[in-house]
Amino acid sequence: MSTILEAADDSATATLLTSPRGPRSKPSTPGKRIGRIIGYVAMIVVAVALLVPFFWMISSSLKTSNDVFSVPVRWLPETFVWSNYVDIWTQTNLLTWIRNTLVLAVVVTFLQVLTGSFAAYGFARIRFRGRDILFLIYIGTIAVPWQSYMIPQFILMSNLKLSNTLWSIILLQAFGAFGVFLMKQFYETVPEELSEAARIDGLSEYGIWRRIMVPLSVPAIASLTLLSFVNTWNDYLGPLIYLRNPNLWTMQLGLQSLVSNTQDQNFALMFTGMTMSVVPIAIVFLLGQKYFVEGIATSGMKG
Repeated sequence: MSTILEAADDSATATLLTSPRGPRSKPSTPGKRIGRIIGYVAMIVVAVALLVPFFWMISSSLKTSNDVFSVPVRWLPETFVWSNYVDIWTQTNLLTWIRNTLVLAVVVTFLQVLTGSFAAYGFARIRFRGRDILFLIYIGTIAVPWQSYMIPQFILMSNLKLSNTLWSIILLQAFGAFGVFLMKQFYETVPEELSEAARIDGLSEYGIWRRIMVPLSVPAIASLTLLSFVNTWNDYLGPLIYLRNPNLWTMQLGLQSLVSNTQDQNFALMFTGMTMSVVPIAIVFLLGQKYFVEGIATSGMKG
């Protein structure tokens, strides 16, 4: 047996030594090099355009309030006012704003992932009459602007005595058509044979969803988690309509209150709070970046 393996190895080595080299990559032409350079320049310009607002925000958080909108524009503060990051804690109710925003973001994200993945499994794997039509109608609600039905929703929450409570935001955002669409697209990439084998072994549909589909859909869940968390964290109009008690304000409402009073507008503290509000989103994105990219890339694939 060893003689056969040695002979095969010698034959493979001789083949590699005598065979001509594979086709080399063609040298890039001047046109390709110019196109590549133009592409790099365009990406750099776009990257700078996206990063300039963040740079301005951080720079303004280290200025005095009068220097934020000075003319001509000062991109760097003459004196770095580090005390702004102390004043934002001592002069505002920042801890309450962060707590309320974090509660809403975590609870809404959990409910959207739970309900979205569960409903998506029904649309993707369970066959019933009118399934496709019902799915199209449900997904069609994405195209309906929220402003067109926010008044009936407000009346409903008021009649249920939930207005001016965090429950109003939680209940209104616990279900999302986009989450169902995203998870359904991912579920359809999972081979049907896995579900069939699980049914033969006696698993219920709930068991298949919990023990097979959910563990396999970690990238899609991570994508939906990030999108839901960021959307809830940055939501301004919803809390503005339903949360009138200052003790229930979120980060967005609290920061807006710093400049709503024409007698005492503190733009420096507002930019300081904005800079701090970006930190949780950046942490969540850095932790789930790998799964987020994978989930977005695979959710649009079938088969």
